[in-house]
Parts: sequence; structure tokens; C-alpha cells
Amino acid sequence: MILKRRAVVSVAVVAAFAAATAGCNSSDSASSGGSATGTGGDAKPPIAVDLPRADSDFWNSYAKYIPQFAKEGDINLMTPTNSQNDIAKLVANAQALTAQGAKAIVMAPQDTGAIATTLTMLESKKIPVVSVDTRPDKGKVFMVVRADNRAYGQKACEFLGEKLGGKGKVIEFQGSLSSVNGRDRSEAFAECMKSKFPGITIFEEPTEWEGAKASAALQTRLAQHPDIKGIYMQAGGVFLAPTLQLLKSKNLLVPPTDPKHIFIVSNDGIPQEFDAIRKGEIDATVSQPADLYAKYALHYAKAAVEGKTFTPGPTDHDSTIIDVGNGVLEDQLPAPLVTKDNVDDASLWGNQIGK
Repeated sequence: MILKRRAVVSVAVVAAFAAATAGCNSSDSASSGGSATGTGGDAKPPIAVDLPRADSDFWNSYAKYIPQFAKEGDINLMTPTNSQNDIAKLVANAQALTAQGAKAIVMAPQDTGAIATTLTMLESKKIPVVSVDTRPDKGKVFMVVRADNRAYGQKACEFLGEKLGGKGKVIEFQGSLSSVNGRDRSEAFAECMKSKFPGITIFEEPTEWEGAKASAALQTRLAQHPDIKGIYMQAGGVFLAPTLQLLKSKNLLVPPTDPKHIFIVSNDGIPQEFDAIRKGEIDATVSQPADLYAKYALHYAKAAVEGKTFTPGPTDHDSTIIDVGNGVLEDQLPAPLVTKDNVDDASLWGNQIGK
């Protein structure tokens, strides 16, 4: 179950954090990326993390990695907060963490346009911010830890285009278009389809990253167009379960060898998607690096309070730091396409978590 586990998962994650935050004080720091310079700061300054939501298996996986990498990085981790996909809660959490003495804050604003005022406030207090997975539209952050989200849309387009032989109908569950991730994935998918597979019809369905909206849109489109042959889910963590449930109810959850099979490509790389690929229920996903998001978000937060700076260029962890404008740097971590051919790759975080 993906969506309806909020209470249980939230309690479990909070309990894990409560146990972990008291002892995140050993081991070496994470390896640096790009080119870094600077001098040491206060010993073990408190670093805060705001989790963006608890209704997504992807973000719940990310949450489990935070205390692990805080301990490995010898980081004084404050008890994390959770803004529950609510910008007002994120603003309130940032204010509370500041009052509690946070020297840096890691956050993942889901509304990338509404966080600017809070970033300005934090900048005025000299509290560096590391933004994970999303890049704020305005405002200063020390580093963005993200993958190339346009590549997600491109890979999904190419996969579905080839599977459908360049013709047919595809429904796309777009993430929130107020988020840079939703925009990047949607724009890249549309541009690729238009240029490479003009014979494919796309039904774009805005969802605000909500599984119920995606399921309702799929129900409506299948009634209107029973010949839909492809689905692009921009976030498997919230879309996978309701999509599979609906297809099963319509006897459309069939193997790729069945003519009724609907080819599905997703984004996230959670274990549930991998299981669905193995079963032939979906066909591919782009693996967002939940583990590396946690590891390098904390790494850069610690580097920020230590006075280090970074420059564009290759890192020592197979990524590239780029300048996205206005002095904002983004560490673009690798995000591979996962299909039945490589779903059992032990190096994928979705095959490691929980083991």
C-alpha cells in the first residue's frame, strides 16, 4: 500500500528519528563534491531537516536514510520536522527550527515558488539552506541536491515511444506544475514526444502529486479512450498503488505479452516499483537516488556551516555540479532507468533499503 499508511509510517519514522538524533556523533564526514574551500566552524553545530511529506514511499525512504547518514557524517542532527506537503507548515517549521538554534536547514519545498520569503528570512539570519530534489524558483540556497529532472521526462518518452512503436495513446500523470520537478518532467516529456513520436497522442493530467487525482483521471480517460496503451507516472511513490488497483479492477493488469497490457514507466525507484517490474505490472522506472539525496544534503549542510564553498564541475561521487543561474549551484546526481533487464542490480538503493 502506498498512500494509506500515513499514520503508521509517520509514527515509525518519528520514532526512528527520536532514537537516532541523540547519537549522530561518530564516523567520518561524507566525501566532498566539486571543488571546496573554507575553514572549520563550530564543533558539531545543530543541523535541521524538514521532511516534505509522509504520504509517499519515496520520501519515507529518504527519511529513513537521514539518521543513517547523519551518524556517518558525524552530524549533530536536530529532531526532523515534517511539513506534510503544506507550504505554510514548512514556513512555520523553518521559523521554529531557527528559534531552536539550527545552523543550517535541509528542506525539500514542494511548492518551489512560495518559499522565497522564507529563504530571504533565513539568509538574513545567515542560516544556509540545502534544497533537496526541488529547486526554489527564487531565493538563495547554498546547494541544490537533485537529479536532472528533464532527463526523467526524456527517458520516459523514449521508453514509451519505442514500446508503442511511435503511435497510440498515452496518459501522463503530471506532478504539480508549481514545482520545478513537475514542470521539468512535463516539458521534457512533451518536447520529446512532439519531436520524436508525433504519432502518439498525450493526455496530460495535472495531479498536484496526489494519487487520488491520478486515479480519477485514469478512470475517466479509460472510459473515453479504452485503447490507451501507455502511462507515464511522474511519481511512483504516490501513483503506483492507485494505478495498479484501478487497472486490476478493469482486468487490465496483465503481463507485457498480453495484447491488453498497458506499458507503464514511472519515476522514483522505490522497492514497490521494482516488485511491480518483476511481476510485469509496470515496465520501467527512473531511480531517484533517495539515499544520495540524504547523504549529500547533509554533507552540503555541514560544509556550509564550516564555511566551505563549491564551484561547478565534476564531483567525486559520479555527479556534476552546475550553475543554474543567480549564483545557485545544483549537484545533479545520477538517476538510471530501471527495467526488467537491470531491476535486480544490487547497487540500486531500492534493492538495498531495509536490508
